[in-house]
Amino acid sequence: MEKKKVLVFLGHEDCETLSGSLADSYEQGAKDAGHEVKRINICDLKFDPLLHKGYKVIQELEPDLKRVQEEMRWADHVTLFYPNWWGTMPAVLKGMFDRMFLPGFAFKFIKGSWRWEKLLKGKSANIFITMNTHPLLARILYGDNSNEIKRNIFEFAGFSPVRLTKVGPVEKIDNKERDALKKKAYELGKGAR
Repeated sequence: MEKKKVLVFLGHEDCETLSGSLADSYEQGAKDAGHEVKRINICDLKFDPLLHKGYKVIQELEPDLKRVQEEMRWADHVTLFYPNWWGTMPAVLKGMFDRMFLPGFAFKFIKGSWRWEKLLKGKSANIFITMNTHPLLARILYGDNSNEIKRNIFEFAGFSPVRLTKVGPVEKIDNKERDALKKKAYELGKGAR
C-alpha cells in the first residue's frame, strides 16, 4: 500500500464528541498503517472567522490559518470531521474556509474566462458529517447538505475524489454502534481514504 501524507482535521469546536472520537480512530488507523499523519483541531486555532469587508479587502491571515494552508498543501489526503448544524457546517469552520480558501491558495481565476485553475489538485478528501437525523431522511426533507463542502469547496479547489461519510441520528447511537463507527473510521484511516 502506498504511504500517504494525511491531514486529519476536526471541525467541531468540542473535541469530546462523536466527531472527535471518530477523528481519533481515523488518526490512529492512519498512523498504524504507516502513513505520515498531522492533526488539527479547530478548537485549538485562534483566528477571526468573519470577512469584515467581504473579498473587497483581503484580511491578513493569522498564523493559525497560514498553518492550516501549509498543512493542506503538504497533505496528499485530508479527512475532515464535523457536525451538521442547521443543514451545514459550524459557523467557525465555514469562516475558516471563507478566510483561507483564497485566490493563489485554493484556486486562480483565468483572465478573460469563466474558468479557474484548481490549485489543490492531486489531493483526495474524506468528509465525515455527523447529524441528528438519519442521512437519507435529511436528504429527502432538506436536500443535499454536503454540496457546499464537497463540490463548492473541496472539488472547486481540485480535490478528487472527495468521499462522504454521513452518520446519524447521533442521539440514538448506542455504544455498540459507536464502536462500529470508530472501527470503520479506523479502517478508513488505515487506507488513507
